[in-house]
Amino acid sequence: MTANGEQKKKSGGTSRNRKRILVVDDHPLMRKGIAALIGTVPDLVLCGQAGSGEETLALMKKARPDLILLDLSLSGCNGIQLLKTLREKYPAIRVLVFSMYEEGIYAERVLRAGADGYIMKKESGTRIMEAIRCVLQGEIYVSTPVALQLVKQFLKGRQASKTIDVDRLSNRELQVYTYLGNGFSSREIADRLQLSSKTVHTHREHIKRKLGLRNASDLVHHATSWVQSQSSPVTL
Repeated sequence: MTANGEQKKKSGGTSRNRKRILVVDDHPLMRKGIAALIGTVPDLVLCGQAGSGEETLALMKKARPDLILLDLSLSGCNGIQLLKTLREKYPAIRVLVFSMYEEGIYAERVLRAGADGYIMKKESGTRIMEAIRCVLQGEIYVSTPVALQLVKQFLKGRQASKTIDVDRLSNRELQVYTYLGNGFSSREIADRLQLSSKTVHTHREHIKRKLGLRNASDLVHHATSWVQSQSSPVTL
Protein backbone atom coordinates (compact mmCIF):
# COMPACT_ATOMS: atom_id res chain seq x y z
CA MET A 1 0.00 0.00 0.00
CA THR A 2 1.43 3.34 -0.99
CA ALA A 3 0.13 6.87 -0.98
CA ASN A 4 3.34 8.36 -2.31
CA GLY A 5 2.95 7.23 -5.88
CA GLU A 6 3.11 10.87 -6.99
CA GLN A 7 4.87 11.31 -10.28
CA LYS A 8 7.23 14.12 -11.17
CA LYS A 9 5.71 17.04 -12.99
CA LYS A 10 5.68 16.61 -16.75
CA SER A 11 5.55 19.29 -19.40
CA GLY A 12 1.98 20.29 -20.19
CA GLY A 13 0.57 19.66 -16.70
CA THR A 14 0.89 21.12 -13.21
CA SER A 15 0.35 19.60 -9.80
CA ARG A 16 -2.72 21.79 -9.46
CA ASN A 17 -4.59 20.72 -12.58
CA ARG A 18 -3.48 17.10 -12.96
CA LYS A 19 -6.22 14.63 -12.02
CA ARG A 20 -5.32 12.17 -9.27
CA ILE A 21 -5.83 8.45 -9.93
CA LEU A 22 -5.97 5.73 -7.27
CA VAL A 23 -5.46 2.20 -8.64
CA VAL A 24 -7.13 -0.65 -6.71
CA ASP A 25 -6.14 -4.13 -7.89
CA ASP A 26 -4.80 -7.16 -6.02
CA HIS A 27 -2.26 -7.98 -8.75
CA PRO A 28 0.98 -5.95 -8.31
CA LEU A 29 1.96 -6.40 -11.96
CA MET A 30 -1.38 -5.01 -13.11
CA ARG A 31 -0.98 -2.00 -10.81
CA LYS A 32 2.52 -1.49 -12.14
CA GLY A 33 1.28 -1.55 -15.73
CA ILE A 34 -1.48 0.98 -15.04
CA ALA A 35 0.97 3.20 -13.16
CA ALA A 36 3.30 3.15 -16.18
CA LEU A 37 0.37 4.00 -18.48
CA ILE A 38 -0.67 6.96 -16.32
CA GLY A 39 2.95 8.09 -16.27
CA THR A 40 2.91 8.60 -20.04
CA VAL A 41 0.44 11.50 -19.95
CA PRO A 42 0.88 15.02 -18.50
CA ASP A 43 -2.63 15.59 -17.18
CA LEU A 44 -2.90 12.59 -14.83
CA VAL A 45 -0.95 11.55 -11.73
CA LEU A 46 -0.91 8.32 -9.76
CA CYS A 47 -1.77 9.25 -6.17
CA GLY A 48 -1.78 5.77 -4.67
CA GLN A 49 -2.16 2.02 -5.06
CA ALA A 50 -4.10 -0.55 -3.03
CA GLY A 51 -4.57 -4.30 -3.22
CA SER A 52 -7.60 -4.72 -0.96
CA GLY A 53 -10.70 -2.95 0.27
CA GLU A 54 -9.11 -2.28 3.66
CA GLU A 55 -6.06 -0.66 2.07
CA THR A 56 -8.28 1.41 -0.21
CA LEU A 57 -10.33 2.89 2.61
CA ALA A 58 -7.19 3.56 4.66
CA LEU A 59 -5.66 5.50 1.74
CA MET A 60 -8.57 7.71 0.83
CA LYS A 61 -7.87 10.78 2.98
CA LYS A 62 -4.17 10.85 2.16
CA ALA A 63 -4.47 9.99 -1.54
CA ARG A 64 -7.37 12.38 -2.27
CA PRO A 65 -8.17 10.79 -5.66
CA ASP A 66 -10.34 12.33 -8.33
CA LEU A 67 -10.92 8.89 -9.81
CA ILE A 68 -10.58 5.32 -8.51
CA LEU A 69 -9.72 2.60 -11.02
CA LEU A 70 -11.32 -0.38 -9.28
CA ASP A 71 -10.95 -4.10 -9.91
CA LEU A 72 -13.92 -6.29 -8.93
CA SER A 73 -11.89 -9.22 -7.61
CA LEU A 74 -9.93 -8.23 -4.51
CA SER A 75 -8.26 -10.19 -1.72
CA GLY A 76 -10.73 -10.66 1.13
CA CYS A 77 -13.26 -8.26 -0.36
CA ASN A 78 -16.04 -8.15 -2.92
CA GLY A 79 -15.43 -5.29 -5.34
CA ILE A 80 -19.11 -4.42 -5.69
CA GLN A 81 -19.50 -4.08 -1.93
CA LEU A 82 -16.39 -1.87 -1.80
CA LEU A 83 -17.88 0.21 -4.60
CA LYS A 84 -21.05 0.75 -2.57
CA THR A 85 -19.02 1.73 0.48
CA LEU A 86 -16.96 4.21 -1.52
CA ARG A 87 -20.09 5.69 -3.04
CA GLU A 88 -21.60 6.20 0.41
CA LYS A 89 -18.48 7.71 1.97
CA TYR A 90 -17.13 9.64 -1.03
CA PRO A 91 -20.03 10.43 -3.40
CA ALA A 92 -18.07 13.04 -5.37
CA ILE A 93 -15.21 10.74 -6.36
CA ARG A 94 -15.51 9.10 -9.77
CA VAL A 95 -15.17 5.30 -9.96
CA LEU A 96 -14.24 3.38 -13.11
CA VAL A 97 -14.47 -0.39 -12.76
CA PHE A 98 -11.55 -2.12 -14.46
CA SER A 99 -12.17 -5.85 -14.66
CA MET A 100 -11.52 -9.13 -16.47
CA TYR A 101 -15.17 -10.13 -16.09
CA GLU A 102 -17.46 -10.03 -19.11
CA GLU A 103 -18.88 -6.54 -19.53
CA GLY A 104 -22.24 -7.78 -20.77
CA ILE A 105 -22.83 -9.45 -17.41
CA TYR A 106 -21.34 -6.98 -14.97
CA ALA A 107 -21.55 -3.48 -16.48
CA GLU A 108 -25.17 -2.80 -15.64
CA ARG A 109 -24.70 -4.37 -12.20
CA VAL A 110 -21.82 -2.08 -11.24
CA LEU A 111 -23.54 0.98 -12.70
CA ARG A 112 -26.51 0.27 -10.45
CA ALA A 113 -24.09 -0.05 -7.52
CA GLY A 114 -22.75 3.44 -8.20
CA ALA A 115 -19.89 3.07 -10.69
CA ASP A 116 -19.35 5.73 -13.36
CA GLY A 117 -18.08 3.32 -15.98
CA TYR A 118 -16.83 -0.14 -16.84
CA ILE A 119 -13.90 -1.25 -18.97
CA MET A 120 -12.36 -4.68 -19.43
CA LYS A 121 -8.68 -5.32 -18.76
CA LYS A 122 -8.19 -6.78 -22.23
CA GLU A 123 -8.74 -3.34 -23.80
CA SER A 124 -5.82 -1.34 -25.22
CA GLY A 125 -4.01 1.37 -23.27
CA THR A 126 -5.54 3.96 -25.60
CA ARG A 127 -9.05 2.75 -24.82
CA ILE A 128 -8.35 2.65 -21.09
CA MET A 129 -7.15 6.26 -21.16
CA GLU A 130 -10.24 7.20 -23.15
CA ALA A 131 -12.43 5.63 -20.45
CA ILE A 132 -10.56 7.40 -17.64
CA ARG A 133 -10.91 10.80 -19.29
CA CYS A 134 -14.56 10.20 -20.13
CA VAL A 135 -15.41 9.41 -16.51
CA LEU A 136 -13.34 12.33 -15.22
CA GLN A 137 -15.41 14.63 -17.45
CA GLY A 138 -18.57 13.50 -15.67
CA GLU A 139 -19.74 11.03 -18.32
CA ILE A 140 -20.65 7.35 -18.05
CA TYR A 141 -18.31 5.01 -19.90
CA VAL A 142 -19.24 1.59 -21.31
CA SER A 143 -18.44 -0.02 -24.64
CA THR A 144 -20.69 0.75 -27.62
CA PRO A 145 -22.27 -2.75 -27.64
CA VAL A 146 -23.17 -2.50 -23.96
CA ALA A 147 -24.48 1.06 -24.38
CA LEU A 148 -26.77 -0.18 -27.17
CA GLN A 149 -27.83 -3.09 -25.03
CA LEU A 150 -28.78 -0.78 -22.16
CA VAL A 151 -30.72 1.50 -24.49
CA LYS A 152 -32.64 -1.48 -25.90
CA GLN A 153 -33.48 -2.64 -22.38
CA PHE A 154 -34.73 0.84 -21.52
CA LEU A 155 -36.86 1.10 -24.66
CA LYS A 156 -38.23 -2.43 -24.58
CA GLY A 157 -38.75 -2.78 -20.85
CA ARG A 158 -35.83 -5.06 -20.04
CA GLN A 159 -36.58 -7.84 -22.49
CA ALA A 160 -35.01 -11.22 -21.80
CA SER A 161 -31.46 -11.45 -23.12
CA LYS A 162 -29.40 -14.52 -23.94
CA THR A 163 -26.32 -12.70 -22.69
CA ILE A 164 -27.73 -11.78 -19.30
CA ASP A 165 -29.95 -14.63 -18.16
CA VAL A 166 -28.50 -14.30 -14.63
CA ASP A 167 -29.40 -10.61 -14.36
CA ARG A 168 -32.25 -11.49 -11.99
CA LEU A 169 -29.82 -12.59 -9.29
CA SER A 170 -28.72 -10.31 -6.48
CA ASN A 171 -25.00 -9.59 -6.09
CA ARG A 172 -24.64 -12.20 -3.33
CA GLU A 173 -26.65 -14.77 -5.29
CA LEU A 174 -24.40 -14.21 -8.30
CA GLN A 175 -21.37 -14.90 -6.10
CA VAL A 176 -22.86 -18.19 -4.87
CA TYR A 177 -23.92 -19.14 -8.40
CA THR A 178 -20.42 -18.39 -9.75
CA TYR A 179 -18.75 -20.47 -7.06
CA LEU A 180 -21.11 -23.36 -7.84
CA GLY A 181 -20.16 -23.06 -11.50
CA ASN A 182 -16.49 -23.27 -10.55
CA GLY A 183 -17.03 -26.56 -8.68
CA PHE A 184 -17.19 -25.37 -5.07
CA SER A 185 -19.39 -27.15 -2.53
CA SER A 186 -21.86 -25.32 -0.32
CA ARG A 187 -19.49 -25.69 2.66
CA GLU A 188 -16.59 -24.24 0.67
CA ILE A 189 -18.77 -21.36 -0.50
CA ALA A 190 -19.86 -20.67 3.07
CA ASP A 191 -16.22 -20.57 4.21
CA ARG A 192 -15.13 -18.27 1.38
CA LEU A 193 -18.00 -15.83 1.82
CA GLN A 194 -18.00 -16.11 5.63
CA LEU A 195 -21.62 -17.20 5.66
CA SER A 196 -23.44 -19.99 7.44
CA SER A 197 -24.31 -23.16 5.52
CA LYS A 198 -27.98 -22.34 6.11
CA THR A 199 -27.58 -18.95 4.42
CA VAL A 200 -25.84 -20.51 1.41
CA HIS A 201 -28.68 -23.05 1.17
CA THR A 202 -31.20 -20.19 1.20
CA HIS A 203 -29.32 -18.42 -1.59
CA ARG A 204 -29.29 -21.65 -3.62
CA GLU A 205 -33.06 -21.96 -3.25
CA HIS A 206 -33.58 -18.36 -4.34
CA ILE A 207 -31.33 -18.89 -7.37
CA LYS A 208 -33.26 -22.02 -8.40
CA ARG A 209 -36.56 -20.16 -8.14
CA LYS A 210 -35.36 -17.11 -10.08
CA LEU A 211 -33.82 -19.20 -12.89
CA GLY A 212 -36.67 -21.71 -13.04
CA LEU A 213 -34.51 -24.70 -12.09
CA ARG A 214 -36.02 -27.86 -10.63
CA ASN A 215 -33.35 -29.26 -8.32
CA ALA A 216 -29.77 -29.04 -7.07
CA SER A 217 -28.43 -31.03 -10.01
CA ASP A 218 -30.01 -28.64 -12.51
CA LEU A 219 -28.59 -25.69 -10.56
CA VAL A 220 -25.01 -26.99 -10.63
CA HIS A 221 -25.28 -27.93 -14.32
CA HIS A 222 -26.71 -24.52 -15.21
CA ALA A 223 -24.03 -22.66 -13.22
CA THR A 224 -21.22 -24.76 -14.69
CA SER A 225 -22.47 -24.21 -18.24
CA TRP A 226 -22.72 -20.47 -17.66
CA VAL A 227 -19.19 -20.18 -16.26
CA GLN A 228 -17.81 -22.22 -19.18
CA SER A 229 -19.66 -20.05 -21.69
CA GLN A 230 -17.90 -16.86 -20.61
CA SER A 231 -15.00 -15.60 -22.74
CA SER A 232 -12.93 -14.94 -19.60
CA PRO A 233 -12.66 -17.09 -16.43
CA VAL A 234 -15.32 -16.07 -13.94
CA THR A 235 -14.38 -16.20 -10.24
CA LEU A 236 -15.28 -13.97 -7.31
